[in-house]
Amino acid sequence: MTCTFGNPKLRTRVTEAESGELIEILSRQAQLVDDPTGPPTIRSSDPLDDYLITLAAATHSVIVSGDHHLLDLGERLPVFSPTVFLAQLDDDT
Repeated sequence: MTCTFGNPKLRTRVTEAESGELIEILSRQAQLVDDPTGPPTIRSSDPLDDYLITLAAATHSVIVSGDHHLLDLGERLPVFSPTVFLAQLDDDT
């Protein structure tokens, strides 16, 4: 089975084999949760990001994103750029 990311930006950075491996890992280890309900506690300037904020709050998760709308909320939410998040993982090991 061939799996690739649909996002064109990701397809230029991740090979088909790498995306297939990641999707396989996620399918084995990811925790599925119900869609969040209710409004987010904090709103993004991009309303399409509010779903992610609500989901992260409901699951007590951090957000890892390069999206500036989300990163702008970094003082109010646990949101990190991929570079900062990976550096924190390195610091924890």
